Amino acid sequence: MATKKKSKAKKSAKKATKRKTAKKATKKAAKKKRPPNAAFMKPMQPDEALSAVVGSGPLPRTEITKKLWQYIKRNGLQDAKVRRNINADEKLGRVFGGKKQVSMFEMTKLVNKHIK
Repeated sequence: MATKKKSKAKKSAKKATKRKTAKKATKKAAKKKRPPNAAFMKPMQPDEALSAVVGSGPLPRTEITKKLWQYIKRNGLQDAKVRRNINADEKLGRVFGGKKQVSMFEMTKLVNKHIK
């Protein structure tokens, strides 16, 4: 009789875990994609130093970052040894405030000074 109780307990435990995983799957399906933040999607006007790199028209911050990374990759400005550092050429040197090398985290801070 004790074995019957154990087997029933195991079966009910399996059913409970199946229900929990089914609930988690439906929650994930309902949470597919969050809406973009309006502050990031607002078009910003780059100044003349930044517009030499990304273009002169107003762009959202996300597009400015994408175009900046396209420029960095196209010109091979990412440091070979320390990949999170960016080596500045003449155009990026003006954006970076005259620095020859900045980290990618510092780059976003410096770029924000050049958009309105």
